[in-house]
Amino acid sequence: MNTIWADMRDGIDDGLMEEAGRILQSGGLVAFPTETVYGLGANALDPEASAKIYSAKGRPSDNPLIVHIHRLDSLDPIVRTVPRKALVLAHAFWPGPLTMILDRSSLVPSSVTGGLDTVAVRMPDHPVALSLIQAGGGYIAAPSANTSGRPSPTTAQHVRDDLNGRIEMIIDGGSVGIGVESTIIDLTETLPMILRPGFISIDMLRSVIGEVKMDPGLHSEDPAFRPKAPGMKYRHYAPRAELTIVEGSEEHVRAAIDQLARSAISRGLTCGIIAADEDASAYHAGIVRSAGSRAKEITISQHLFGILREFDDLGVDVIYSESFDTPQIGAAIMNRLIKAAGHHILSV
Repeated sequence: MNTIWADMRDGIDDGLMEEAGRILQSGGLVAFPTETVYGLGANALDPEASAKIYSAKGRPSDNPLIVHIHRLDSLDPIVRTVPRKALVLAHAFWPGPLTMILDRSSLVPSSVTGGLDTVAVRMPDHPVALSLIQAGGGYIAAPSANTSGRPSPTTAQHVRDDLNGRIEMIIDGGSVGIGVESTIIDLTETLPMILRPGFISIDMLRSVIGEVKMDPGLHSEDPAFRPKAPGMKYRHYAPRAELTIVEGSEEHVRAAIDQLARSAISRGLTCGIIAADEDASAYHAGIVRSAGSRAKEITISQHLFGILREFDDLGVDVIYSESFDTPQIGAAIMNRLIKAAGHHILSV
């Protein structure tokens, strides 16, 4: 398959957008930018089209997809009811990096929801994404546009590296603004629960709708656990190298990573280190990459997946990462890191 490269970094190309819409409405796949990561889109109301997503990504079929909409009144047809809290959250955070789990209507194929009676819905905050949803018929099912399990794509080139020749079109909208996937909140429970942390923090949600809790399934490693939202069950975001997170006081973490790196190098291994701007100069062994500043935490989320992919390209054998438990999106960053590391954490 010849994958079309559609450059929209300088604005929406109407002709290419019309072509992208035709691809989606005829059952094809289009990768596109959002404010979080790049998504791999298909017509959400076409069971055969959504099935192509699983095939292209190598994604387990019980891992639900998110339905993307471009206007609020698109919500009613795809859910059984719209709870008051959903409307409150939509008015507060849509368009934006928030996904809501609601009871699905019969209009949504079970192939999109992983066989569940619920559907994940969000309205992205990106002009290219919103234009594509409209051109494609109003409903796009889209997970991240990467090979399943690999670090999520934050540039169109990342998508090309994974999916070129396997999908019909890649839309290049430049680097994304946030760099980690949307927050997912389940509104089908009596007490709303966060199934995946993201840029919209638990405190932000509580300020709008009251009490919210974190789902204990977030940390489940049980192979029998059935995911209710993307990213809950399977190892995600993983580099090819073995990744270890080192946590503790900053001084102890720096000393431990430096020692671990020197030990790995002495054994003939290539070692990568992920550090904050504030600490990067303290390391003198291995390949050091700064994810960003703890004082400006969004820079860490913007760069994390790109660094993991760079280490893949460099062929490193082991990676040691500092912990990034920052105030607003630290939970999201650490959720992605922990899954990438397969829950391999060293406390010092």
